[in-house]
Amino acid sequence: MSTPTQRRHSPAVYRRRRVVVFGGLAVIILAIALLIWQPWNASSTPAKPSSSTSPSASATPSADAGETGDGTTEGEVAPSDVPVEELPTEQPEAEVVACGPQDVRVDASTDKAEYGADELPQLTLSLTNLTDRDCTIDVGTAVQTFTITSGNDVWWRSTDCQANPTTQIVTLGAGQTAASQTPLVWDRTRSSVSTCADETRPRAGGGGASYHLAVTIGSFESQGSAQFMLY
Repeated sequence: MSTPTQRRHSPAVYRRRRVVVFGGLAVIILAIALLIWQPWNASSTPAKPSSSTSPSASATPSADAGETGDGTTEGEVAPSDVPVEELPTEQPEAEVVACGPQDVRVDASTDKAEYGADELPQLTLSLTNLTDRDCTIDVGTAVQTFTITSGNDVWWRSTDCQANPTTQIVTLGAGQTAASQTPLVWDRTRSSVSTCADETRPRAGGGGASYHLAVTIGSFESQGSAQFMLY
């Protein structure tokens, strides 16, 4: 029996087959490469940037960044137009010092110029700051002295029987005048440290007798005295 003769193809047919085979392999390789190098198509969450990296401090804003009216881009802080040395600073308050001997005028006064037989004189002192600055002064009863005289005779002194003297430091404003709020009442008797509880102390004479009131507060003395009459 004779063996069938195998048909042989021409060289052109083999070349076309090789082209088809190699072309198919190239397509498969390209598809695999696309799957590997296109991570945004993956279903997993993109990896976050490492915390060890940070934007450069010298980065320049892009040309299309939004600009504000002061020439800075959004998110930037505009520098102050006022130099630091020109910014206003809080000035410390000036210290208020104690009133000096020439700073204050002290005046004595009574509520009336004449008193009937049953009327009791009400005595007041006032202070005036003669300067253009505030000053402090003690106006407590411990430093107040009211003195009533008739001629050279001292009839009554407020400190002879004073109880519970007090200290009170106040600020007397520039040009301000302040008077004692509660007048001191003279009972028209002669005072003495030894007769404070004596209800039979001598009474001041009336009938038009003249008396004078002078006051001191600390080292400040009243300018003259206030005259009044008792009837």
